[in-house]
Amino acid sequence: MTTLGLIGSGHIGGTVARLAAAAGYDVVLSNSRDPSTLADLVAKIGPHASAATPAEAAAAGDLVLVSTPLRAIPHVPVAPLAGKVVMDTNNYYPQRDGQIPELDDDSRTVNELLATHLGHARVVKVFNNIFFKHLASLARPYGATDRSALAIAGDDGDAKVEVARFLDAIGYDSVDAGPLAAGGRRFQVGARAYGGLYGPFDDPNGRPTDAARVEARLAAA
Repeated sequence: MTTLGLIGSGHIGGTVARLAAAAGYDVVLSNSRDPSTLADLVAKIGPHASAATPAEAAAAGDLVLVSTPLRAIPHVPVAPLAGKVVMDTNNYYPQRDGQIPELDDDSRTVNELLATHLGHARVVKVFNNIFFKHLASLARPYGATDRSALAIAGDDGDAKVEVARFLDAIGYDSVDAGPLAAGGRRFQVGARAYGGLYGPFDDPNGRPTDAARVEARLAAA
């Protein structure tokens, strides 16, 4: 059984955990507090879920999701993630994160910060441009005519294949946006492929958005 480790279990992390558990993955959740604070979420997800510390979740995961605010990046464990595929959901919001000069002048991208911190992990950007309620509601089985697609970006081709396989399992097609820096910029905050691509935020059901539409938005970035 493949295990998904989660460092950060908020709106996006919790939603991905639910989708993964429903697809048959074991999920190990963590947050910045004691694992006991995740008891309610673990109970809602069911027998495939458990809670742990971030280091334990990182070690347990065959595939790992990092879904934390930028300020928490220095606290993401490094050693247990070496060589692993790490999915990064982060975005830069100065009103939340404070001003970060290298992001303000666009000399770096937000996901490169995590990649630099981890060093030897294989980081793939994903889930950063979809509202968590839409992520939950738009998942569809393979072959569904209204299946949506999610953009991914990364520098390791095999890692992107693994993430695409995971997305397929939880109900989504994937579109390769390119490398972590150049490709990631195409669906970062403010880009055409960010935000309302999957429908307005006041509609919890969202709007199915296929690969062709995602590709068109990425091309317009």
